[in-house]
Amino acid sequence: MTGAAYRRSTPLVILSTGFVVLWLILAAFPFVWTFWGSLKVQGDFFSRADWMNALTGPMTNAQTGGPFTGQGYVGAWIESGFWRNVMNTGIVVLCTVAISLTLGTLGGYALARSGFRYAFWLLMIALVFRAMPHITLVSGYMLPFFEWNLWGHLPTAIIVLVAINQPFTLWMLHSFFLNIPKDLDESAMVDGCTRFQAFRHVIIPVMWPGVITTGLFSFLLAYNDFAVTAMLLSQENQTMVPKIASFLGSVQVEGNVMFAVAAVVSATAPLFVLIMVFQRQIVSGLTAGAVKG
Repeated sequence: MTGAAYRRSTPLVILSTGFVVLWLILAAFPFVWTFWGSLKVQGDFFSRADWMNALTGPMTNAQTGGPFTGQGYVGAWIESGFWRNVMNTGIVVLCTVAISLTLGTLGGYALARSGFRYAFWLLMIALVFRAMPHITLVSGYMLPFFEWNLWGHLPTAIIVLVAINQPFTLWMLHSFFLNIPKDLDESAMVDGCTRFQAFRHVIIPVMWPGVITTGLFSFLLAYNDFAVTAMLLSQENQTMVPKIASFLGSVQVEGNVMFAVAAVVSATAPLFVLIMVFQRQIVSGLTAGAVKG
C-alpha cells in the first residue's frame, strides 16, 4: 500500500520539483544577468550585433585585457560619488522605519485595545489615505516646503515617506495586536505594571515577529521609492533610485548605462542579505494569527 502510494506520488514530486526549479531560474535570471553584465563593457552587454557578446565579452577583452572589468563600479562609486547616495538612502530609510514603527506600534496598540467606535473610522481614514497615489501627496507638500525653504533636504523626504507609510503600519500592527489576548495586558497590570510597562515588557516581545515584518515593508517602501525622493530632494541629497535613473541619461543629457547597471547590482545586494538575516522573523510575522489555539 505504501509502495503504491509512493509510486503514484513520484510523478507529482518530479512535476512540483521541476516547477520550483523553473520558477527559481526565472526569478533569479534578471539579477544574475545584470550582475554578469555589470562586469562587462557597454559594447558587449548591449551589443546589437550578437547577444552572445554579453557572454563571451570580446570588446571587454579588447579594452581591458581581461574577460571581466570593474569599470562600472569604479565609475559609479568613485567618479560619480554613488557612495553619497547610499549614505543618503541609509539616513532616509533608518529614520523612516524608526519613526513609522514607533508611531505604528503605539497607535496600533491603542486602536486594538480601544473599545470606542472611532477606532474603526480612524482605520478607514488611514486606509483611504494609504490608497491615494504618492504623487498626490507629494504635490500637496511642495508649496509649504518651498515657502519654508525646506525643499531639497533629507528631512522633507522622511516626513512625506512617514506620512505615506504610517497608515500601512497602523493597519498591519493593529491586526497583530488583535491576535494577542487582552489577558496578557491585564495580568501584567495586576502584577504592578503600568499600561506602558505592560506594553513594553509583555506585549512587544510576544509580537516581535510582527514588528520585524512591518519594519521590512517600511524599509522596502523607503528604499525603493522614486516619486518622493526624485521630486523633494536636491541633486546632492539624492537617494540611490533617482541617482540610478540619472545614470541612464535623457534625450538632452547623455548618461552612462554601465554606471546604472553597477549601481543596480549594488542597490539590490543588500536586500538579499536583509531577507536572509530576518527570514524566520518574516515568516513568523506573516503567519501570525493564521492558527489560533
